[in-house]
Amino acid sequence: MAAEAPPPSTGQHKLPTPEEFTEVQESAEFGELRRSYRSFAFPLTIAFIAWYLLYVLLSNYAGGFMGAKLFGNINVAFVFGVLQFVTTFLIAWWYSRHAAAKLDPKAEAIKTRMEGGA
Repeated sequence: MAAEAPPPSTGQHKLPTPEEFTEVQESAEFGELRRSYRSFAFPLTIAFIAWYLLYVLLSNYAGGFMGAKLFGNINVAFVFGVLQFVTTFLIAWWYSRHAAAKLDPKAEAIKTRMEGGA
């Protein structure tokens, strides 16, 4: 049998072993990163799905309310539909700020350590 080749590297960084990945995954630092992500993403996802389902249910079962004209040809259904897009963009913007402030620094620290830079 031939001797095993050394693990490939990426430039000046070494590639972590599976054992190193497992060790990091079980670390408190990674757990905190995961908690930070979940505490933001899960409640916001549930809230947005509830908001979307409210829109769908009102569209199906409250036609009179959704068809009520607010001004000109603009009715409640149109405003709610536009608000679906607005909330989608607001959530994306809010998440990018959250990720830049809370998630990215933690992830970068883990990545740097994994690549042997720390």
